[in-house]
Amino acid sequence: AERPRVLQCYTPIQGQYLAFIFYYTKLYGQAPSEADLQRYFKVSPPTVHQTILALEKQRCIERTPGQARSIRLLLTREQLPDLD
Repeated sequence: AERPRVLQCYTPIQGQYLAFIFYYTKLYGQAPSEADLQRYFKVSPPTVHQTILALEKQRCIERTPGQARSIRLLLTREQLPDLD
């Protein structure tokens, strides 16, 4: 029988995105933009967007369609890795 995966709903890279979103939101009082993620991780806009969509699909985050900086974590700090 397959055991349900409780915690790790994300890959190591996705975990870094989640940790960045957590700390950015804590520091600035608003979620990072996709451009902020792009600058931090030094990746292309499509890479950031695909990762955000994957995290949303995995129910790690939620966003408000059409609203900038609307990423909301659906995980607690304890469920996140440390930011490398």
